[in-house]
Amino acid sequence: MPSVGQTLPLHQLGRRLRQWREDAGYSLEKAAAKVPGMSQTALYRLEKGMKAKPNPRDVRAICELYGLHDDLIDGAVGLAMQAAQKDWWWHAYGDLIPEGFDVYVAQETAAEAISSHQPNLIPGLLQTPSYVLALIQRALPNAGPDEWERRVEIKTHRKAILTRPDPVAMDVVIGQAALHHRVGSPAIMAAQLRHLTEMCALHPNINLRILPFEAGFPCGASMPPFVILDFGTTTDGSPVEPRTVFLENVVGGIYLRKPDDVEFHERAYSTITQASLDAKASQILVTRLAKEYERE
Repeated sequence: MPSVGQTLPLHQLGRRLRQWREDAGYSLEKAAAKVPGMSQTALYRLEKGMKAKPNPRDVRAICELYGLHDDLIDGAVGLAMQAAQKDWWWHAYGDLIPEGFDVYVAQETAAEAISSHQPNLIPGLLQTPSYVLALIQRALPNAGPDEWERRVEIKTHRKAILTRPDPVAMDVVIGQAALHHRVGSPAIMAAQLRHLTEMCALHPNINLRILPFEAGFPCGASMPPFVILDFGTTTDGSPVEPRTVFLENVVGGIYLRKPDDVEFHERAYSTITQASLDAKASQILVTRLAKEYERE
């Protein structure tokens, strides 16, 4: 039986699929016949929220049949991924998570590997609660302590993917600027940098590199923050879901799935990685700067 956390996204997905099918003018029988490997019974169960683990590829194929916009397709696939999780924790924070970001959180949770380029901030998955709180207080100075605390809890929950029994493999390049941009007090920065080195030492699934100032702009341009999500492969070697690039900004985010867009960012990430310090030199730099903050 699906858990409570699974039931909600299952029903949301089912209602939307049924509405989109009807809007597209398909009967249940005709729609099922046009989706490879889909039976009428399977589509009926999917629309009724009765299929405990909807296949994201099937959901994508159905949405494409109905001629939906890419954003709607990504949203539907995100719901399918959410339904596969036993603990849909971020629903409890739905009023605080930006529109569309809950889809990203689902995809982040489902990913097997994450490559993250963060030029100016410590990546969210590696931020300490004090660092997060200092950022939130600057961003939302008029919000109350309760809201600040709940937003910190969101980040804390997200970090569980790094330490769960099947942890996500995280490869991250942080610009040296992020180590110097002060968030909060020197004590907060010192603790944050110490946290980076400790996480890498304790968890071999985390690989951290620093892009030093002297590397300049390896791609010939100032690359914005971006994350590449890899969802692994099925038993036959095909991808569970296409690799996805997520570009986050202060007013929302953009998902890129077209092969050319993904390949561009993968090449950029490789170029940035090659220009970065290796893991040992990165640890030395982060440790040195942590000590400098501690002396202030």
